[in-house]
Amino acid sequence: MSLGTPSRSTRTRATAVGAALLVAALVVTGGSAVAWDGPGTGTGAGTGASDRSTTREAAALTGTAKLYRSLGDDITFTFDAHLAAKDTDDPTKATGTFRFSHYLDDFGASAEVKVDCLLTGGKVAVVSGIVTKSDLPGAEGERVGVTVHDLGRGDRLGYSWASTGSPADQGPMPKCVSSAPFEKVKAGTGDFKVLPWEPKL
Repeated sequence: MSLGTPSRSTRTRATAVGAALLVAALVVTGGSAVAWDGPGTGTGAGTGASDRSTTREAAALTGTAKLYRSLGDDITFTFDAHLAAKDTDDPTKATGTFRFSHYLDDFGASAEVKVDCLLTGGKVAVVSGIVTKSDLPGAEGERVGVTVHDLGRGDRLGYSWASTGSPADQGPMPKCVSSAPFEKVKAGTGDFKVLPWEPKL
């Protein structure tokens, strides 16, 4: 599996898949495609009101979508992450899950993650969590982070293992850390929704 940096035209199909999410894992096993499925879709937050601290949750990231790949890789992210109104002062009390996967030609991998931090600002969200289940060797127990830019149409996404090629190779990292949202969502595959965090400063 791999959900790393985008593949280049000079790479083989196998290498391209690995670069997406779990490049390292696939390369080691022969360059087969790697995959990460996004977690299950979540419900949106309540409607806004004058007293946002009590009438709605403090922050949320929900939805599912596939990333664009010219070779046809199936890379999916799904989010259901929430920060309750009562926890608005502590993003590390966020709850929920997210999933991601990366497959190409029936090869790949996926991961399920338990949320441990959620920060949103405007239409940008950064969520992190611990991998609780994965068929990518070495991924379970690791913390990963994902960034989403909710643009309505043409959402973008980034992930903490972008520079290493695999969640299993990125090493220890703090909560709510990820990369810039450099990936493009595949048109017509879904939509991410970000509920802005509005802490009392």
